[in-house]
Amino acid sequence: MIISVKKAVLMLTLVFLGSFAFSGCSKDVILNHYNNIVQSAGSVELTGKLALQGTKEKEIDDYTGSYKADYNNFSNTEYLFGGTSINREAGKDIFITCTLKVTDGTAKVFWLSGSDEAVTLIETTGTYSDTITLPDGGNYIGIECEDFTGSIELNIE
Repeated sequence: MIISVKKAVLMLTLVFLGSFAFSGCSKDVILNHYNNIVQSAGSVELTGKLALQGTKEKEIDDYTGSYKADYNNFSNTEYLFGGTSINREAGKDIFITCTLKVTDGTAKVFWLSGSDEAVTLIETTGTYSDTITLPDGGNYIGIECEDFTGSIELNIE
């Protein structure tokens, strides 16, 4: 029997909240534990290091780091950075710089937030840089490729 990520998070949350209710923990302690559970569930959505086409270096959390890759006729989507934090310790702002080189096919670097449509950050050869303020909940930066040959250098601080 396979349990979905959402069901697993809900079950873990109920167990934690129930145990804290009987142990007399403060509201802040309970919310901190809940945030940790939600963050852990969010990192499941990221593409694993072994499945990535390039090299990823993580910095202070799953939202920051660098990624470099050369693609050759690649068709897939890689979720590179992000998570489901409710209260990110490093704050809500991230600074993104990206250099994309499209030789053949298509590629777009995107930001996916909650259930909103993905926002395309860059999809042609060139550079992109901007500060993004992340709302609470799920936020992911990724690249969607179709028969893509080219390269990407992505840095998020």
